[in-house]
Amino acid sequence: MKSGIAILTLIGVISCTNGKNAHPDYPIQQVKLNKVTLTDNFWLPRIRTIQEKTIRYAFEKCEAEGRFENFITAGNVIRGGTGKARGAMPFDDTDVYKTIEGAAYSLINAPNPTLDNYLDSIINIVAFGQEPDGYLTTWRTIDPKHPTANWVKTNGDRWNGMGMSHELYNSGHLFEAASAHYWATGKRNFLDIAIKNADLLISVFGDTANYEIPGHQIAETGLIKLYQITENKDYLRLAKKFLDLRGDNQHRKIRGAYSQDHLPVIEQDEVVGHAVRAVYMYAGMTDIAALYGDKAYLNAVNKLWDNMIGKKMYVTGGLGARHDGEAFGDNYELPNLTAYGETCAAIGGVYWAERMFRLTGDAQYFDVLERMLYNGVIAGISLGGTEFFYPNPLESDGKYKFNHGASCTRAAWFDCSCCPTNLIRFIPVIPNLIYATQKDTVYVNLFMSNRAEIPIGNEMLTLEQQTEYPRNGNVTIRVGIETSHTSSLPFTLKIRIPSWAQNTPAPGGLYAYSDNRQTQPLHAPNTADGYYTITRTWKSGDSLVLNFPTQPRIVTARREVKDAAGKFAVEYGPLVYCMEETDNPKTFDKPLNPQSFNVTWRPELLGGVNIIHDKEFALIPYYAWSNRGEGRMKVFFNSATHLFTRNKYRTKYK
Repeated sequence: MKSGIAILTLIGVISCTNGKNAHPDYPIQQVKLNKVTLTDNFWLPRIRTIQEKTIRYAFEKCEAEGRFENFITAGNVIRGGTGKARGAMPFDDTDVYKTIEGAAYSLINAPNPTLDNYLDSIINIVAFGQEPDGYLTTWRTIDPKHPTANWVKTNGDRWNGMGMSHELYNSGHLFEAASAHYWATGKRNFLDIAIKNADLLISVFGDTANYEIPGHQIAETGLIKLYQITENKDYLRLAKKFLDLRGDNQHRKIRGAYSQDHLPVIEQDEVVGHAVRAVYMYAGMTDIAALYGDKAYLNAVNKLWDNMIGKKMYVTGGLGARHDGEAFGDNYELPNLTAYGETCAAIGGVYWAERMFRLTGDAQYFDVLERMLYNGVIAGISLGGTEFFYPNPLESDGKYKFNHGASCTRAAWFDCSCCPTNLIRFIPVIPNLIYATQKDTVYVNLFMSNRAEIPIGNEMLTLEQQTEYPRNGNVTIRVGIETSHTSSLPFTLKIRIPSWAQNTPAPGGLYAYSDNRQTQPLHAPNTADGYYTITRTWKSGDSLVLNFPTQPRIVTARREVKDAAGKFAVEYGPLVYCMEETDNPKTFDKPLNPQSFNVTWRPELLGGVNIIHDKEFALIPYYAWSNRGEGRMKVFFNSATHLFTRNKYRTKYK
């Protein structure tokens, strides 16, 4: 089959826009979750699994492991009682917050009165554990001098030992969750708890004589979300202050690169330290660049982004090379067996990439976002929805217990359960990522079957996608104009042409296709910016049919990536593939011949997957590995055909 991106039929297409903007100072706006109805065979089952199984499972874990009890104990201590905190982490409260957040978002497109009422009961418990002035970190309220984690050093005072105390991290997730609950339900019960806590932060950290900053970032984006609801600019100003004070060694002892506190943020140009902290901070910096129009912040996030995708991102979109400190490594330090690639970091990478797109309109950010989404993120959760990866390596020898020592496969829970609950809060919001709008321009950034209802001006449009993506690259987009007085409307449609369909695995130059299969350019005007752009008067019933070429592609990394030197990975559309020993018990250690690959759809396997195979080998999508027990796995392969001689490899990336 001839490779290329074919525009098979142009009969039209449509748009999406918000009513009230959630991010009023971003030039590009998301399409709200309640305007998009997902019908997709790939993503809808995953979201339903979260809604129907994982949320309940997480709440049961929170109850069994004392997360709810801690709020009750804290409330009793406030009222003169005593008690002991349960759990191992100073941020255990956030497991409750993040699960509420995911549950709240799930209520938008899957109303559930029982769940809604249950959330209210949990919120009452949280309120019981809040101190009268708004303070809310249960372990410190219960027993200030004895933290739940022995690595928190404190004298018992609030805001002492903040490098690891996670008090402001707890606040940040509280703000994120309360904002989600308010947008989803219109209720203020959780929002009022968050506002009371935020007002305390303003009184303490808004003081010009206070130069302290959060240890683990997320308070910044949480405060900004509260600002967008309340329009209280004190929240926005505090978020910026927290960022402005990083690297300030004139007024306090800085914490160094691990905490992204080694330089002022506008001078940082390399992604360093704890990977999740980092990408949360970069997302907050992008918010400031947008909301303040701050060019110094914009310049910094551009440099940080370029460093990450050009030197520190795994082919799966995973972030973080080192188990030690859950951290980014040096430039090009991307080991396979000992890769960290924390699930939370990939989720944080999506949050950052989406913000960078809304600020710039550049397609490259969704090229990276898509890579993270289909590989680094959803590999973190089992197909059944109740087992999880904390790290996501690119190789497993079946012996090294990489998953926080639990096993070589997914675990049912962790003492530090940030990744399971982060998946819960993130996956229900994926439909938010499909479309975006800017005035009378509509962006189609992801390809999933859905129906969206979007106001543009005074008119209401519907945009419907039908696709089996990523099984294949065929996408049909149909337009409807929902109005009584017109059947046509002028607007601009911008459809992202994925970088993988333009002969580039991802922006940044860290990876390249090496199979000599040149994807032909799109035979249509206005595609230079990564989008197929159509400006016209659209009629109801117009449709557009696209075919992005899906075939096995061979990917190599820059020669500086030592663990990938002389090896190759395999992709199919947006999916990275891997080999599991369970499918290849006799041939796992043999080199592969990439010239003999075939693709076969297996509906009965792993929820339905295309396998890439020849007579001896079978490869599966990386996201689906380790759903059939423990065993060896790898993403990078030796070649049986010597396609990648050392000399050619060096020459390619001078």
